[in-house]
Amino acid sequence: MTDLISFHKNKKNITILVLLIAFIAGIASSAGIYTNSGNGTYEYLSIRGKSIQIYGKGLYHHMSSDVAIQGIAQDYITLFIAIPLLLIALYFAWKGSLRGRFVLAGVLYYFFVTYIMYLEIAMYNAMFLGYVLLIGCSFFAIAILLLSFHTERLPLAFNESTPVKFTGGFLIFNSIMIGLLWLSVVIPPLIDGSIIPDSVQHYSTLTVQGLDLALFLPIGLVSGALLRKRNPLGYLLGTINLIFLPILMTALTAKLIAMAHHGVNVIPAVFIIPVILAISAICGILLLKNIKVNS
Repeated sequence: MTDLISFHKNKKNITILVLLIAFIAGIASSAGIYTNSGNGTYEYLSIRGKSIQIYGKGLYHHMSSDVAIQGIAQDYITLFIAIPLLLIALYFAWKGSLRGRFVLAGVLYYFFVTYIMYLEIAMYNAMFLGYVLLIGCSFFAIAILLLSFHTERLPLAFNESTPVKFTGGFLIFNSIMIGLLWLSVVIPPLIDGSIIPDSVQHYSTLTVQGLDLALFLPIGLVSGALLRKRNPLGYLLGTINLIFLPILMTALTAKLIAMAHHGVNVIPAVFIIPVILAISAICGILLLKNIKVNS
């Protein structure tokens, strides 16, 4: 009961932030999908002497072609899946559903991670202030929502049979595997002396790899370890991560499809990412199903 009271005291603030996120993200993702002005692709010589194909049109006109099409693919997922899911989760959270609050937190985490990446990767474009607002709103919405959970009581909200070993183990495994993948991009150039991976292209750095290795993958790793130990914080962070991860993997799958459509070699990722999507979705569903109905 204390848990519900804590949420209801803050639900007005959370609602305002969530509605702002849905509105601004709708504009930002629509701009990415539907703007098309510009002369199209052209070659650009980067400061490192690399020839880069620039997309040349729409919101992402200064981005490289392969990255721009990934951004547009993710915009479709944000507009047609993440935003509706955000609003549905808000409705159920308002109704007092603990499952609804977990889903809401997981979707908010998706918006936070997504627009940090957009802010850092998407060059400077007309949606800069939109990205800033989305990061700020999602951060504070998550912070307020996390504080509404009575964390030490969470183990009591889950069935004893909750498969914490499997779900937590998957989070650990996924974090390590993605971390090793990113290190395989970063380390070889350091060894051969070229220093800068080709995938940096004309950007300033490897933003996705850097933020994943520094922050998001360790969060997933620690969440999994705590969940396996049935630590109260593990139930909170592990469940949120396993709601966030399927949405992110859906976006990555859409990116791979878009890249394949444009003739980019997406093997073996096109086989790996959907598997991660499927397993993470199963894990998330298992955790949500094991929340006691009267919690």
